[in-house]
Amino acid sequence: MFCYQCQEAAKGTGCTVAGVCGKTEEVANLQDLLIYTVKGLSILANKGRETIELKKLDHYIMRALFMTITNANFDAAEFVSTIKQGFSLREEIIDVLKDKGYTLDNLHDSAVWYADSDKAILVKAESMSVGVLATENEDVRSLRELIIYGLKGMAAYAYHAYNLGKENDDIYAYITKALEATLDDSLSADDLIALTLEAGEFGVTTMAMLDSANTEAYGNPEITEVNIGVRDNPAILISGHDLSDLEQLLKQTEGTGVDVYTHCEMLPAHYYPAFKKYDHFVGNYGNAWWKQKEEMESFNGPVIFTTNCIVPPSKSYIDRVYTTGASGFPGCPHIEENEDGSKDFSEIIEKAKNLPAPTEIETGKIVGGFAHAQVLALADKVVDAVKSGAIKKFVVMAGCDGRMKSRSYYTEFAEKLPKDTVILTAGCAKYRYNKLNLGDIGGIPRVLDAGQCNDSYSLAVIALKLKEVFDLNDINELPIVYNISWYEQKAVIVLLALLYLGVKNIHLGPTLPAFLSPNVVNVLVETFGIGGITTVDNDIQQMIG
Repeated sequence: MFCYQCQEAAKGTGCTVAGVCGKTEEVANLQDLLIYTVKGLSILANKGRETIELKKLDHYIMRALFMTITNANFDAAEFVSTIKQGFSLREEIIDVLKDKGYTLDNLHDSAVWYADSDKAILVKAESMSVGVLATENEDVRSLRELIIYGLKGMAAYAYHAYNLGKENDDIYAYITKALEATLDDSLSADDLIALTLEAGEFGVTTMAMLDSANTEAYGNPEITEVNIGVRDNPAILISGHDLSDLEQLLKQTEGTGVDVYTHCEMLPAHYYPAFKKYDHFVGNYGNAWWKQKEEMESFNGPVIFTTNCIVPPSKSYIDRVYTTGASGFPGCPHIEENEDGSKDFSEIIEKAKNLPAPTEIETGKIVGGFAHAQVLALADKVVDAVKSGAIKKFVVMAGCDGRMKSRSYYTEFAEKLPKDTVILTAGCAKYRYNKLNLGDIGGIPRVLDAGQCNDSYSLAVIALKLKEVFDLNDINELPIVYNISWYEQKAVIVLLALLYLGVKNIHLGPTLPAFLSPNVVNVLVETFGIGGITTVDNDIQQMIG
């Protein structure tokens, strides 16, 4: 195996024996093979995109990409099954293309390879020809993987929007175009850089679509205090990002005596008006994803993962862990959706009834709900604070949290920021500072939480609106600086989206991605001013002055 798609790549270069995330070599190889398979399917899709129906294939590719995101799915059997499903879809599309007179000669191996047994699939997965290192040129490999990781993040957000009835054929078309392009040895580095920026453009489109899906279904997030204590009722803990799954769980637990708590990236669900009607939607339990082992131990009740951010469960609680959607873990029941898209959570609810209530690990409240509609409703107050000098700088500290000790940097950074600065955040990075008492500026909290990682889109909308309000020519003229932490591939598409929008001088940490070659890093530095982090004091001096 060789995997360097997340921030915790072993030794800062790549995992070669087992993933730091916990995935086995077998699962890592199968993930590579699944990506290889969808590249081949993309070749076929691109041939017939204008003339044949591709919805079934597009949905398959979207889910397959999502399955390979870090910490999403650890189940080798599920990957084998999904690859086999790819064979069936390939046969269907080839038959349709042939019927329409398309020539299918000299197709790339990814579009024609086949295995007649699970063992043969595993053998193919071990082949160097299907993995990351199949591309020998370091810079070309770096750009190809940057594109692929951006596509994984894009697919994740598109998947959530799809679950709420929103999709965009142009996004699907870009995904298959870009996947095929990563097989094209004739493309230059400049071609791949252009494709990367296009990924940023479609990243903006995808996050806007998801924002629309969420707000149309559940209303615009509003300022909300979220309880972090517990009640005495049995309960279910829901983790991940998928609001559709949460809605179904809340409906099915209503009147059962079972409470529902959010975990990690599901925290911002409390900000949506539609979920506030549920009296048993109690609050948020715990912190960022990497602390889940001890926190899920003390929660006592069942846990359901709707998306990624799974840490391999301990034996002490694995019997009460469930997965759904693109997530999976061997030995944990997987809740499948019915033909109409609904899910039956009754097994989890019954399990909860027979387990103790959560053990309280903290008390108090945290405040969030500062997505773009809410902040723009406060625009006059914000603008006045900037004009008066009460707010000197906004600091975007969005992104992901992780378990590396060096990430304590972000807590210290937040604590040492001057009192006339406001933090704009989204994603689980906020857990490094969202429980600190940082105060407010004229009633404006100094930490404005827009929501999940995909709600980084809100931060872009806010910045663009402020640019308009202050009548500026360039978004980089705003009193906004960017100190973003990253972990996995959804952060990659957020970064590419910001670059597409013209944002420059982004600081990225705690380390730069291992998949960026030195030459590609130089391009990002020279073109966009991308930089790393150093010490808190040095960085505050550089960013804030």
